[in-house]
Amino acid sequence: MKGLILSGGKGTRLYPLTYTRAKQLIPVANEPVLFRVIRAIRDAGIGEIGIVVGDTAPEIKEAVKDGERWGVRINYIPQGAPLGLAHAVKISQDFLGDERFVMFLGDNVIQGGISPLISQFADSQWNSQIVLTKVPNPQQFGVAELDGDGRIKRLVEKPKEPPSDLALVGIYMFDAHVFEAVNAIKASWRNELEITDAIQWLIEHGHSVHPYIHRGWWIDTGKPMDMLSANAHVLEELTPAIEGTVDADSKVDRRVTVQKGATIINSTVRGPTIIGENCRIENAYVGPFTSIYHDAVIENSEIENSIVLEFSRIVGVPARIQDSLIGRNAVVTRSDVKPTAIKLNLGDYGQVGVL
Repeated sequence: MKGLILSGGKGTRLYPLTYTRAKQLIPVANEPVLFRVIRAIRDAGIGEIGIVVGDTAPEIKEAVKDGERWGVRINYIPQGAPLGLAHAVKISQDFLGDERFVMFLGDNVIQGGISPLISQFADSQWNSQIVLTKVPNPQQFGVAELDGDGRIKRLVEKPKEPPSDLALVGIYMFDAHVFEAVNAIKASWRNELEITDAIQWLIEHGHSVHPYIHRGWWIDTGKPMDMLSANAHVLEELTPAIEGTVDADSKVDRRVTVQKGATIINSTVRGPTIIGENCRIENAYVGPFTSIYHDAVIENSEIENSIVLEFSRIVGVPARIQDSLIGRNAVVTRSDVKPTAIKLNLGDYGQVGVL
């Protein structure tokens, strides 16, 4: 089997962070989401992966390179415009050939990996397998309706009146019959080739599409609060390790990861939390569900349930920062203007002064 990762989106719902960074490269628990997807596919025994890229292709190529760090071969497939998931499959036919493949959205985070799914599909005669999960807001997703025997009856893309609460997770497995489907369907009202239409075509033309209902957590990291939720879930999965330096005046609990080169000075850090390489945490409090990426400084400040990207500085902030995304090279410092609360989605190189 081969792997196909879709990483062509602009990430508009994560502006301003994604003005200057591909959304798939924003880290969750100090690992870019795209890297986590590559590892999941690699761990399922797949060694050749195609990545569909768009406007952010140069940044993704620079970060991922040829895949050697994961022991896989990476091929890049340019998509001139975001014309739908089925369009991404269509333009990947030369790379995929006649092999079965798994398609994974590059901004999705899922519990437990995909090895059992890949094994199940590889050993089956199914033409496709799709992953479903129950969601509270199915109108925002592709939705599956099952019949009384648990087989897929129909699929609908973002319906106003959802026929069920089972959403397509963003992990799909196909054999070569899918190319017949993506070449047969027409663009939707969004001017996109919808993967739900392609799967529906397979069903209507007698091909077997197997539903797999995922029982664990799954998050589409398209919005700021989704990123924070994914960060919290992944932090809880980490095996904590102290590779940096913690001085005698600091209190760091057993759920904290301190990466190499990081220094904790006269501070309290409560996990699950990760402190990135070469960070300095001094006279500070870092609370649960916080990820501080590499080379950042937190000094005389408090923060929790937040993501702070690399080379950012939070210094002398008297009120606790929480539920926030803070971009690269951002600076948050004290000012003479008195706010009543602090909640930030701060873009790269942004500066905010707070009292």
